[in-house]
Amino acid sequence: MLSERFTAAVDYVRIAHAGQTRKGTAIPYIQHLLAVASLVLEHGGDEDQAIAGLLHDVVEDCGESHAVAVGERFGERVLAIVLGCTDGTAEAKAGFDDHGARRRDWLRRKQAYLNHLAHASDDMLLVSGCDKLHNARAIVGDLERPEVGQGVFDRFTGGRDGTLTYYRLLADLFTQRGAAMAGALERELERMYALAGEQHRAA
Repeated sequence: MLSERFTAAVDYVRIAHAGQTRKGTAIPYIQHLLAVASLVLEHGGDEDQAIAGLLHDVVEDCGESHAVAVGERFGERVLAIVLGCTDGTAEAKAGFDDHGARRRDWLRRKQAYLNHLAHASDDMLLVSGCDKLHNARAIVGDLERPEVGQGVFDRFTGGRDGTLTYYRLLADLFTQRGAAMAGALERELERMYALAGEQHRAA
């Protein structure tokens, strides 16, 4: 049974992410956050992990000041998961104003995040994996839409090849760690590779 803390977290992200949408779409960003929390619960997570699923992007997308508020309102365990899911802050990302610099920063952050995941707590691993699973499903959904197709990769700093490689490395890592959502992510990745025109998902 979820408590009023979960409802409070929904209200928190509704306000914090107000006006934000998913990349290249008009979909309110809160849709992703609710989906991640749902996937966390579906794959055996508890209330703290589901709350962290709701809050997992608040520091990265809304600013470092939210870290203190999250800790005070939702507890240190939730804050630790949120910070563990954060691979860069809104302030740090805003410091890169040309594509080359953004690309180099993206590569650095993604490699650091993969290294971090290899040793992350099981608490954080579940939330991160559900975030990546929902993202992968969104990419696959757009690849299946004729009006979007492979143009979906233009939304991402890593482009087509960088995005495919990053998700392959993520899927391998979650599988190696025995994460609950690993099988579902692997299935989405197989579909993503096929729709992107890759005959086989690289091992």
